Amino acid sequence: MIERTCLDCNNPIKGRADKKFCDDQCRSNYNNRQKINTDLYLKHVNQILKKNRNLLIRFNPEGKTRIKKAKLADSGFNFNFITHIYETQKGQVYKFCYEYGYLELDALELLLVKREEGT
Repeated sequence: MIERTCLDCNNPIKGRADKKFCDDQCRSNYNNRQKINTDLYLKHVNQILKKNRNLLIRFNPEGKTRIKKAKLADSGFNFNFITHIYETQKGQVYKFCYEYGYLELDALELLLVKREEGT
């Protein structure tokens, strides 16, 4: 028979065949560690999204402007993180960080926009 061990403390487990922890304290410790790891990842992603949004706000105070892609990238914008995509009927793809977004006009230039509520 295979001896099962607690997922938290690695001590032998006695009891039901599907038991994963030796007691409630170990179960709680294990689940709290899992939650911390998930929360750290979410915090990291949210920091990137917030920075992206703040850069879009900074470079687009009027709600619509053109900018060189390199200028946004050099400021620390991370193009791998967006909140959503909006595709127009013409097939133009806008990428957003919350209500602020951009449209790639070509390889070098972007159109920055602010999406108003209800649109």
